[in-house]
Amino acid sequence: MALVRASHPEPTVVVTAVAVGLALSTGRDGSGVVAVAVAVLSGQLSVGWLNDYLDADRDRLAGRKDKPVVACGVSRRALALATLSAALVCVPASLASGTVAGAVHLVAVASAWVYNAGVKSTPLSVLPYALSFGLLPTFVVLGLPGAPAPPWWLPVAGALLGAGAHFTNVLPDLTADAATGVHGLPHRLGAVGSRTAAATLLLTASVILAVTAPVEPLVAAGVPVLATAVLATGFLLGRAAGSHASFRAVLVVALLDLVLLVTAGHTIVA
Repeated sequence: MALVRASHPEPTVVVTAVAVGLALSTGRDGSGVVAVAVAVLSGQLSVGWLNDYLDADRDRLAGRKDKPVVACGVSRRALALATLSAALVCVPASLASGTVAGAVHLVAVASAWVYNAGVKSTPLSVLPYALSFGLLPTFVVLGLPGAPAPPWWLPVAGALLGAGAHFTNVLPDLTADAATGVHGLPHRLGAVGSRTAAATLLLTASVILAVTAPVEPLVAAGVPVLATAVLATGFLLGRAAGSHASFRAVLVVALLDLVLLVTAGHTIVA
């Protein structure tokens, strides 16, 4: 869901695109799709800017040139105003999908804020990711006419994807984060443990979606097999010094899972 860094716009775009894709595949009308897009994008931005605001001093100390406070000299005041502005947009945009659906999305965003506020430095750092990503597809479905209850596999798969995303997202910054006092679960497990955790969580999501989501049999059978092959190859190649193959393999499997999740969307209200 949220929990992405404003200085790295790609995850923000991907999460928003997935939410929009799910909204389209579940049959949201034009105004509903726009409401989802604005709500998710503003929520993502609020979390990313809050992260940059809270980590400003830490980023300067670490010389993080990929962060706005270091690369562009953005002030903490500007980040605070940007965070507040995005949050103010997120509230009505979320509630435009209905009171219940909107409340679910706002809880997801609040979970991401809690992560930034300190949980990311604890052994429980994975929990906000799991909660926020599990609630995201729930929000999209609950905003449909009649507010249908989402099938159990939808939030479960979302939570597994979110947990896997946590370990994947932190991998490139393990050393820099640890040097500035961030000691979440991935930092405690280390690079190998985090890659293994990410692969296990994402592969489990692949299997659950393939077995329970009503998708084409060929797709259902092919995705877990392909995911396993990609992970096995990535981890084998990743044993070489300086290789990023295992990290890229995890990203590929995450993308496969997201495609499968969106593909199954049209069956939810069928």
